Order: sequence, then C-alpha cells, then structure tokens
Amino acid sequence: MTRRDAPAPQDTADRGRRRLLLAGTTGAGLVGAGAAGALLDRAVGPARGATTPAAPAEPALMGAGTLPFHGAHQAGVETEPQAHATFLALDLRDGVDRDGVLRLLRLLTDDAARLTAGQAPLADVEPEMVTAPAHLTVTAGFGPGLLRRAEREVPSWLAPLPAFDIDELQDAFCDGDLLLQVGSDDPVTLSHTVRMLLKDARSFTTVRWIQHGFRRAHGVQRPATTQRNLFGQLDGSANAALGSEDFSRIVWIPEGPFAGGTSMVIRRIRMDLDTWDEADRTAREEAVGTRLDTGAPLTGTEETDDADFTALTENGFSRIAEFAHMRRANGVDDGEHQEIFRRPFHYDVPPPAGSDAISEAGQIFCSFQADLEGQFVPIQRRLAELDLLNQWTTPIGSAVFAIPPGCAEGEYLGQSVLA
Repeated sequence: MTRRDAPAPQDTADRGRRRLLLAGTTGAGLVGAGAAGALLDRAVGPARGATTPAAPAEPALMGAGTLPFHGAHQAGVETEPQAHATFLALDLRDGVDRDGVLRLLRLLTDDAARLTAGQAPLADVEPEMVTAPAHLTVTAGFGPGLLRRAEREVPSWLAPLPAFDIDELQDAFCDGDLLLQVGSDDPVTLSHTVRMLLKDARSFTTVRWIQHGFRRAHGVQRPATTQRNLFGQLDGSANAALGSEDFSRIVWIPEGPFAGGTSMVIRRIRMDLDTWDEADRTAREEAVGTRLDTGAPLTGTEETDDADFTALTENGFSRIAEFAHMRRANGVDDGEHQEIFRRPFHYDVPPPAGSDAISEAGQIFCSFQADLEGQFVPIQRRLAELDLLNQWTTPIGSAVFAIPPGCAEGEYLGQSVLA
C-alpha cells in the first residue's frame, strides 16, 4: 500500500465504531451493545430504578356545571354573568292568541329546564350537544305585546323609554314581544340552546333581533371581579353583591303581579373606540371620574373607596368634574341618588362595508331594577343631559321587558302572572 492509499486516522476511528456496532449480534459484542444501550437510556429517560414523575393532574372542567332552573326567581339575574350570552327578541305571529302564548311558554319552559340541567329536550336530534351546560341559564322577559295577547294588564312602566337627545336608535335593536336571554360559559352549548329554543318558537313567533355578547372567559379572573369594558374601564364597581339585602331591595319587585320578578332594560351602546384611542389618559379618567388602573374614584386609591364629590383641585374646580360619568350617575348635584344592577356584555362585529372605521364595538347594556321609572329613568336622564362619555358613546338600541318571577317544577315561565 502506498502512502497515498493509507487510511487516514479519522477513517480508522470511524471503521472501529462501525465494527463495534456490527458486533452487537455476536457474543463478544453484547457487552458493548449493552453499555451503549444503557448510555442511550440515560440520555433519553431516567435511569432504571429512578422514580417516575407523577402524571400532571387533570385540569378542572366546568362544562358539567349547572344552575337551578326552577325557583322563586328566574336564573340569569342574580347569577354571576357567564362568558357568553345571546339575547333574542321575538314577535308573536298574527293569530297567536292567549292559548297560543301559553302553549309557547310551556314548550320553552320544558326545553329550557332540560337544557340547563344538561339533558336533551324531547325533540333534540343532537342530544350529544347538551352534555356540557357550562352554567347555562335561560331567562324569559315579556313585552307589552305578549301581555295583551295573553289578555293581561300591561304595567304602566312596560313601555319604550322616554326619548333622549343622545339616542340614535335603530329598529333592528329595539322592542319585542318576548325576550329570551341565554347565557353559558361555553359558546357551543349556547349556540345549540339558542337553536333549540328558536325551533320551539318558530310556529308562534318571528325573530325581531338577535344580539350576541361576551365577557371574560371562565377562569381568567376570580369570581365577582369587576370586569373592564372595551374602553378599558372597570365597569360595575357600584353593583350590589349577589345574594345581599341590597340586591333584593334594588332588583326584585316587592308586590303586584310581577312580585319576585324585575324590570329589564337592554340598551345597545356603540362605543367609538377609534376616537377614544386619540384621547390621552388624563382625558379618559376625567370623563369617567375614576382611575383606569384601579377603578378608584379620582379622590381615592381603591376601587371600593367612596368618592368625595366635594374635593377641589388646586385651581378650585371639582376634582370629579360636573361632567364626569360617575358624578352624573350618582346624582349628587341634583340632590338625589338611585341604584340599579348592571349586567352588561360586550359586542364586537365587523365595521360597515366601505367605512374608514377599524371597529364596530360596544356594550349590550343590561340593567335590572324594581322600579324602572324611579330608578333607571332618572339616571339615564342625567347622563343624557351632561356626561362627557357621550362624546364616545351612542345608544343605537333600546328595549324594556318585564321579567316574571321564577316557576316551580310543573309550572311554566310566567304562570303566576298569566294564569
């Protein structure tokens, strides 16, 4: 062999490694193969005899969570808001009389009771879709048209709200004979439930409008945490606690046909996020009267601090300005104070075709109160007269419904009112 043909040292090493691997089928090579295997085992996993790590715990699932359908009050009012909600306003078809209204409500009640319990309605051809109710609730509300068809007296307050100068109402989001508020922490469950209820109602009603809303997803925040609206503000800090005496006083009608029920206002409020983006932080906080980060009034440090409406700036102006949203809502300059319970949801849909806007978003404002004319209307009137937030918000939908009390098993929704 000439010097040119002599193998290079690296070639010799490579051939030696190949011979070692090939020797794995021979007796002499078993030891080497075993040693190599042991090294490989240690490289890709724990050594033999080592403790195997415990498997991660299964995540907690909330799909099986249910809320009672039957009771003194309807679910969906004194209920922690779910992550998703759909609001259906239906109009009764011509020819649907009192008997037709009662048949409709019996049908809706039976299916809603089953669905909220995670059970398939009798006519459900997709029973697999109902096994994860995820805190599903169905709440029914009556408009004046339904009560007239059912041959019952319409309360004086059950009518469209007074006209406000800030309103630019669209018929597509106003009024209705029957409201169905459907909420769930799972959008698939919600979608299936809405479809089932609409199938129940289609022989008796036509769809007047549908609005879809959302909040924070389940588990993102601790329960009872005040949510932020799409302006980034904490929204609902002044709400009474669920289950409290204040809640009962503010929300439940104490006497009359709707005793144990409540009044509901739904306002679709467009929020001009595009121009809101142009306002600096100081202007945003002055418009609301609270700090964006904590939700505290401008005179405090914590969300729960009471506002000091007498505090002045160094220049002698009110620290919480006369035009601030929270000041107008509280009514301190008018010598009055009303309370309502807010349960809003967000909406975010594509902007109109051909528009220069990059968003079409806002709030499905929902409030519940025992006395609509004595609680809600004065607040709304003050806000319409002077509220700097009106520069960025426009009500485009409005409806009022009477929420009847709950029903016992074997009864239908609204039976105590309509029977």
